[in-house]
Amino acid sequence: MKTTISSLKKGEKARIEAFDVESVPLKLLEMGCLPGNVVELLQIAPFGDPLYLNINGCHLAIRLETAREIEVTLLKKDVL
Repeated sequence: MKTTISSLKKGEKARIEAFDVESVPLKLLEMGCLPGNVVELLQIAPFGDPLYLNINGCHLAIRLETAREIEVTLLKKDVL
């Protein structure tokens, strides 16, 4: 089972590993949602969608459907 942004818990950080370019909007790529960048889950909306993220200092909200397409590697608390 792959780990995706949608499986992160509030406050967790992860490194973006891979995603299907066709399933991720171009705007997210322009805002830094790229392999190798660190993502932190800041907040989850009351009904679980959207997710509010910090990607390299850029705050953005993405749909749960999109978050399920972005594979990540969870970072330990002491990493960074």
